[in-house]
Amino acid sequence: METNWNTGIRKPRSDEHLLWDILMGIRNAQAVFVAHDLKLFAFLAEKPATLEEVSRSLQIAERPAEAILTTCVSFGLLQIEEDRYLLTPFAEDYLLENSPTYFGPYLDYSIINQELMTFDSLKKAVISNASQVYGGTELYLSHKEEVSRARGFTAMMHSHSIGPASAWPERIDLSGSRIFLDIGGGSGAHSFGAVQRWPGLRGIVFDLPLVSEVTKEYIECYGFQDRIMAQGGDMWTDSFPPADVHFYADIFHDFSPRKCLFLSRKSYEGLDPGGRIIIHEMLLNDAKDGPPAVAGYSISMLLWTEGRQFSGSELAEMLAEAGFVDIQVIPTFGYWGLVTGLKPRR
Repeated sequence: METNWNTGIRKPRSDEHLLWDILMGIRNAQAVFVAHDLKLFAFLAEKPATLEEVSRSLQIAERPAEAILTTCVSFGLLQIEEDRYLLTPFAEDYLLENSPTYFGPYLDYSIINQELMTFDSLKKAVISNASQVYGGTELYLSHKEEVSRARGFTAMMHSHSIGPASAWPERIDLSGSRIFLDIGGGSGAHSFGAVQRWPGLRGIVFDLPLVSEVTKEYIECYGFQDRIMAQGGDMWTDSFPPADVHFYADIFHDFSPRKCLFLSRKSYEGLDPGGRIIIHEMLLNDAKDGPPAVAGYSISMLLWTEGRQFSGSELAEMLAEAGFVDIQVIPTFGYWGLVTGLKPRR
């Protein structure tokens, strides 16, 4: 050891809780994955239970059961009343399979792709500036070629989209719009939210032909066959069907700014005067100083795609460069927000 600290011990300017929060956050996330995989939340949905009852039901010893339960309580997924553990309203909304906003497929997908979240995988992505998903296979090429991956990916995206899709349509006036084009729309979750809030709206979910077959199943499951249709196509090479709203959810963060500007310009050219573009993303602060969860989402994009998370101002500048006016950045639901603009009426 070459460093010489013979001047004595200097008290640090703050305690080290931030580092512990970061380091233990990795363990805590894994604990929630395990709780989900062991069906803890489904068990507690039946009735509140003691530690002993949880241990017996999950067929694990009380020590690990208590560690998992403590983590879930600390995050607000569970609460304790008279020595019994029960679900919080948050867990009922997001962690039960019979909930319309069930987040489980996202957790399942995270568990299945755990090899992506290793130190080695992330370091390789940082050094190579290349996606590590599916062994380095390009994400959308893989989905285009493989039915099972396309179906699993669509289910995962649906589970984390359906909650925000129920909220953002309240924050923007689409009463004068007629056709909502959901570009790269996957399951159609955002189209469901849009047409449910705005009765005069009709939806088109535009995605790869393989994904569109899955989309049709979701449309039928939700009962929107008379208001939403699925249309197969490639957003990079095919013309967009006529619409007066172009909507992109979790699309821009998959691609480079150059490609995002291409899509912005393509929408500008495809919309009639007065038409609207809407980008739905988790938005970084304009100063790029957080929030931590959105910064983490950007790390996920480093592992999965060629893209990253943007700030509202970055996306607004992109829309302005494409020609859109009356651009707004609208916070909507949790970390999500909309960036929207209009094509001038001339």
